Amino acid sequence: MTTTEAPAQPATAPANPLSALADRIDARVLAAVGSLCISASSMFVKLSGTSAGTSVFYRCLLALPILIPLAWWERRRAASGIRRRVALPLIAGALLGVDLVLWCEAIGTVGAGIATVLVAVQVVIVPGLAFLFFRERPHARYLLAVPVMLGGIVLAGGIADTNAFGPDPVYGTVTGVLAGAAYAGYLLLLRVGTGPGTQVHSVCLATVSAGAVALALGLPWHGIDFAPGWPAFGWLIALAVAGQAVGWLLIAAALPRLSASTGATLLLLQPIGAVLLGVGLLGEAPSWLQLTGCAAVIAAVCFATGRARDR
Repeated sequence: MTTTEAPAQPATAPANPLSALADRIDARVLAAVGSLCISASSMFVKLSGTSAGTSVFYRCLLALPILIPLAWWERRRAASGIRRRVALPLIAGALLGVDLVLWCEAIGTVGAGIATVLVAVQVVIVPGLAFLFFRERPHARYLLAVPVMLGGIVLAGGIADTNAFGPDPVYGTVTGVLAGAAYAGYLLLLRVGTGPGTQVHSVCLATVSAGAVALALGLPWHGIDFAPGWPAFGWLIALAVAGQAVGWLLIAAALPRLSASTGATLLLLQPIGAVLLGVGLLGEAPSWLQLTGCAAVIAAVCFATGRARDR
């Protein structure tokens, strides 16, 4: 989820298939479908039964056959400046790799739904980083939402809850929050390093870098299974197609055409969908305190990203 605020932009001549798709389909539909695809990622990770490094490595590797042709198409039609936009997407992708590995680790210890909610801590961190590096002053809504979100994270993680779901809620909460911090850095660098008509280019470079980081972290940590077999490999294919390629590309095509408040609200489908899928399809049973914490986090995100409605 991104906290970047910008007014809806008028449609321009399609520079790639994504732009052409966005011209034909309501951007709200694209953002909603993309968010739901990403919300299923945690379910696919858990169903694969693979280690964190294995799931992230294949998530990135198997997404490249989709991303590379689209990036090549975009590159042919973009201005020459796209060739200079390499370093920041690669650095952003390294942070994405750290985020995904830590997030997958949290899934196994605190559950797919709760782990996805915990990553929402990035909504607190991104404005703070923007203030430190770019002097963008946070809005009053953000300052009011921070304590609510932090309290919600404590409840959602089940740190002080004897009935908390998961084998190690404290460890899962720590890795989930650290994942959110890395994700915040990814969003900020991607925001700076991506220009008009270069969205697929940036996502593709970030995916390559994230896969390399997953390999570097996964091998010494829990190891990487290069032959996971079936059905694990099938779930990893679903993870790569839905979570890494289709989901993010649809969101990249939709957000420039939506107001900040509309985009942020639709992106809330990610943690909500992850919790519902975890409960409904994976049999996860978060305690009432954890569900209350999830609701507090989601409400704080909605409140913090709603400043555009006041204007």
